[in-house]
Amino acid sequence: MRRVREVIVVEGRYDKNALRQVVDATVIETRGFGVFNDRERLALLRRLAAERGLILLTDSDGAGFVIRNFLKGAIPREQLKQAYIPDIPGKERRKAAPGKEGKLGVEGMAPEVLLRALERAGATFEDGALPEDRDPVTRVDFYELGLSGRPGSGARRAAALKALGLPERMTGGAMLEAVNLLYSREEFVRFVQQNIAD
Repeated sequence: MRRVREVIVVEGRYDKNALRQVVDATVIETRGFGVFNDRERLALLRRLAAERGLILLTDSDGAGFVIRNFLKGAIPREQLKQAYIPDIPGKERRKAAPGKEGKLGVEGMAPEVLLRALERAGATFEDGALPEDRDPVTRVDFYELGLSGRPGSGARRAAALKALGLPERMTGGAMLEAVNLLYSREEFVRFVQQNIAD
């Protein structure tokens, strides 16, 4: 399985599942139109775009292009690559009827079609030796670092969010997701210990 450096942005979880069977990559969902009102998710996408670059891979229907155009306006052009799937009539297996436009979405594409779309978009494939899997930051780590479940944890979490350059309104769960995408466990623990006062 080929590893992709950029973060791939798709509409939903079935698209994410399809991609995970084709490439080793970080895949983030927009949750459909949910990204329009989710400031935390948009801030996370901007941060990931700056750090690793994004590849947009939405369905080829009207809704997919609305989401794509929204993100094109929200993310700097040089941090964004565009991957397109072809218009193929049909319906996904899990659906009783085809979508409004009668086209297959990302989840219905054959693996080779998805891989070709990423190649055409200019995805950075990191072939060869893969880096070792890193230990994730966990909820237990948050507790032990005083970021959750303790007196003053809300203030510590707010201070950590600010120091990390993440949105201040981010929930604990969203923060956990973000730090696992951006940092190793060791880096994050060291950062909090050195930069967040007790």
